[in-house]
Amino acid sequence: METYIPYFASLLSAIIVGMVAYYFFKAHTANEDGRRRFLIHKDAQGTILPLRLQAYERIILLLERIDPNSLLIRSKPISSDLTIYENQLIASIEQEYEHNLTQQVYLSAESWSVVKTTKNAIIQAIRHAAMNEKVDTADKLRETLLNHFMGETTHSQKALLYIKKEIAELF
Repeated sequence: METYIPYFASLLSAIIVGMVAYYFFKAHTANEDGRRRFLIHKDAQGTILPLRLQAYERIILLLERIDPNSLLIRSKPISSDLTIYENQLIASIEQEYEHNLTQQVYLSAESWSVVKTTKNAIIQAIRHAAMNEKVDTADKLRETLLNHFMGETTHSQKALLYIKKEIAELF
């Protein structure tokens, strides 16, 4: 039995050295993997950040263009027909939205949801105002909508604040 003690001592020390080496290489490999991922992410940021900022610029422009106050000033009725003007306003909003649809790739899911909700809320407000019995011409619809949105913070303005807050988080 005494002859085996040096063998067991050598075996035990070899196991300890092997375990230390294993944990050292495991930690080293994990560290290198993390460093490599960081460098890839850093390189991607240099390429993706300008694209994301450009997408946010386009979304801000979209929100400004579909804001009821600017939309109603920019889109004047071409006839007195209420339905034609209502459809003209909604078509203008949908066209702006569809033109910027691809920007959702660079925005967060929450931001894109805010943009979609804003678009739908503005369309609903236009449809709701057009259903009012007192509104029977395109000029009255325009006047009603302008009066309604002049005194309050519009959906677009609220969405702009959210988007600007998210942009600030990028830096």
